[in-house]
Amino acid sequence: MNGSDPEIEMIVRGGTVVDASWSGPADVLIGGGRVLALSAPGAPLPPGAEDAHVIDATGRLVLPGGVDAHCHVGYTSGEYTSLDGYRECTTAAVFGGTTTIVDFAIPQRGERTIDVAHRQRELAAEGLCDSALHASVIEWDDTTAEQLAQLCAEGIVTVKMFTTYRGETMADADTILNTMKVLRDHGGMAVVHCEENAIIEEDQRRSVERSEIDAAHMAATRSELAELAAVSEVVALAESVDAPVYLVHQSTPAAVELAAAARRRGVRVYTEAVAHHLVLDDARYRGENPERWVCCPPLRPRATVDALGTYLAKGEITTVSSDHCCYDLEQKEAHVEDVREMPNGLPGVETRLPVLFSRYVNGGGLDLRRFVELTAANPAKVNGIYPRKGALMPGSDADIAIWDPAEVWTLEAAKLHMATDYTPYEGHEVTGRPTTVLVRGTVVVDAGELVDGTARGRHVPSAPLDPAAWLV
Repeated sequence: MNGSDPEIEMIVRGGTVVDASWSGPADVLIGGGRVLALSAPGAPLPPGAEDAHVIDATGRLVLPGGVDAHCHVGYTSGEYTSLDGYRECTTAAVFGGTTTIVDFAIPQRGERTIDVAHRQRELAAEGLCDSALHASVIEWDDTTAEQLAQLCAEGIVTVKMFTTYRGETMADADTILNTMKVLRDHGGMAVVHCEENAIIEEDQRRSVERSEIDAAHMAATRSELAELAAVSEVVALAESVDAPVYLVHQSTPAAVELAAAARRRGVRVYTEAVAHHLVLDDARYRGENPERWVCCPPLRPRATVDALGTYLAKGEITTVSSDHCCYDLEQKEAHVEDVREMPNGLPGVETRLPVLFSRYVNGGGLDLRRFVELTAANPAKVNGIYPRKGALMPGSDADIAIWDPAEVWTLEAAKLHMATDYTPYEGHEVTGRPTTVLVRGTVVVDAGELVDGTARGRHVPSAPLDPAAWLV
């Protein structure tokens, strides 16, 4: 430290620091909203630090705040709009140990990609924590390339596309390929929802013939084959033009294997899994209130869920996100008889980290550093915001989640903070919980209470994605 360094304002003392690259006992010195240094436990403080606020983390884990790379905030699909704005979504996020969300700016037909992205970006200031943004392309015209180049220059470098939802958000193969090429040349990356629409429409036609298009039969309306077929095509498109691609919510081992095989031959393809596909299974559709678990892709059989989970430790899954969509029971129940008319998606920004920690760290032996890699470091890397986010190293934002790894608690919608009246994990007992959460050096949650509700959110521009630094 020297006279030009920020003043040490806070010290997180006595905990076990876990970063993606290392872990061990350490004190975290914070000032100016950033991590200033990590020091050996109890080491003498630099001059002038005597008045710093001390957080006692004895017996706790000190982790980078989570980065959730897949959150839909105020998302409109068909007749439904999810119920949270940035204030509500980020409040739930910080209670769940997540301190950065990545939202989507998805246009309706006739809207320009860049206009929707700019409009959504302005909402970041309403948040309790920071956010980045994926743009979206649903159809190509002679202005799209210029729009994407400008967005990349502004720090919005990832662009979502869908291979399904005909007439709404579905992009054709030419649009996907053209988008990939422009992003490749400007340090960006395509982000693709992979389900082959023709197969889905055939699945649904057969379901209608059997009078089984209701929520109880959701799993049969969007088959595993539809996901596999779309992953194969999208990977081939990316490989043909040497462009990177990020595949969202891969839900089957076969789809993950396709991506892994492509990486082995040099394709820059990255796999995202989401928490509900790693924890919940399709038995939910055969019980009461099946509409509460309607999501796309649907929940899979237990054997598939367990097999997917084995890939977390293998390194073949790049990130774990939530695919947060905050609908309530009134919306989910309006069209129980026809899943084609229902809002697809589950609320999960608050529960992502606790359910993963409980199931795979405490319950499955997943290495803590790998947990941080999957839920914080890698999501930040593939979105161009690392190491500002997703890390605990000097210069990183002091976004910190202090965990009690042994606390046992029960997930109940009434005690959560998402803008809905249900959770797909109602009644689940979990072990491990973030108890104190800092956003850029300010304690916002402590002992289960919101202690600072100031709207301090910032849009975090993404740096160009460096091919030399890509994960493999």
